[in-house]
Amino acid sequence: MELEWGKRVKVVTGLANAISYMHHECCPCIVHRDISSKNVLLDEEYEAHLSDFGSARTVDPYSSNWTSFAGTFGYAAPELAYTMEVNEKCDMYSFGVLTLEVIMGNHPRDLISSLPLRSSSSSPAVHHQILFRNVMDQRLSPPRNQIANQVVSIANTAFACLQANPQSRPTMKQVSDKLAASSPSLSVPLDLITLQQLFDPPTWTSCSHS
Repeated sequence: MELEWGKRVKVVTGLANAISYMHHECCPCIVHRDISSKNVLLDEEYEAHLSDFGSARTVDPYSSNWTSFAGTFGYAAPELAYTMEVNEKCDMYSFGVLTLEVIMGNHPRDLISSLPLRSSSSSPAVHHQILFRNVMDQRLSPPRNQIANQVVSIANTAFACLQANPQSRPTMKQVSDKLAASSPSLSVPLDLITLQQLFDPPTWTSCSHS
């Protein structure tokens, strides 16, 4: 409970900045390959730091970058079941899982398996109506005001990172820039936002900023 919503937003934002640095500021690009809760360290100011680079690989744009499997089950991208190509999109998926874990307070494996991330048309409609409030960490009071806007924006980003098609996932630079910007004000109360609405931002945000 000490990790209240403001601190959780800071953790996710800091982690996004760290991965963005590896993916976009380092030359050659560095892919961590094992982004999971056990590899994130928090300092006294709740700033997130990535640890354990034993599985990390640099990406050569002129090579196929194939290698053996590395990572933690439950965080590894689904395409690694049939391809061992190292690229930034693998880290993006792991970041999405970890971000949901921060929001929920536990690993989101059951939630991920039930969501329409692969094909919305083939998923049971009941999952579309799950309230976001009900999957958030129930040990904390709901976030309010600007923090609520940020938490919803972070959740929307997490779902985008969990897309089954790697090319549909955003880059970490896009994620980092989005989290650094002022989050759009919610057009409906937090308690009424469904998970389905988080897949389609225009349905739950307005153009105004707090």
